[in-house]
Amino acid sequence: MQLRQGSTGTLILATQTRRSYTPRGLAITEDGHSVFREAVPPGAQSGIPKRETPPPDTIWRRTLAPDAVTLFRYSALTFNPHRIHYDRPYAMSVEGYPGLVVHGPFSQQCLLDLLRDSARRPILRFEMRARAPLFDTAPFTVVGRPLGDNGAELWAMTPDRTIAMQATATLG
Repeated sequence: MQLRQGSTGTLILATQTRRSYTPRGLAITEDGHSVFREAVPPGAQSGIPKRETPPPDTIWRRTLAPDAVTLFRYSALTFNPHRIHYDRPYAMSVEGYPGLVVHGPFSQQCLLDLLRDSARRPILRFEMRARAPLFDTAPFTVVGRPLGDNGAELWAMTPDRTIAMQATATLG
């Protein structure tokens, strides 16, 4: 765990490593990095970082419009009880967000789906970094492009076309 100062205030960074085994041994290792921020003062707006835009030459593209029902179901599916994903009054009045927050793993899954459907090759490695939150107030777009012979780059974009999540992948 680390304590840092970010553009939105004090942050706690934590890493959790998960290993899944089969009868043949280690199947997958996942390092999950989480960021926890300090509480927003009552009545204040949440600080939302602005980021750069992805490159203009992305050839893969998909637009998604998650709604309250989708986010609630995703919370249930992933056992995520945080109210910012399904309780709009709480997300807006207590946490200071402009709407419901789209789950980071939901955005990650959208990037993986775009990669799977576009590259049509086995995904050997996938690394992503969340850069800014997405909300249910407007559709967001995931884009990507091949990188060399065995790679890919992907981005989830806010409605303002700035980077919310970026990823790289190695393909088989």
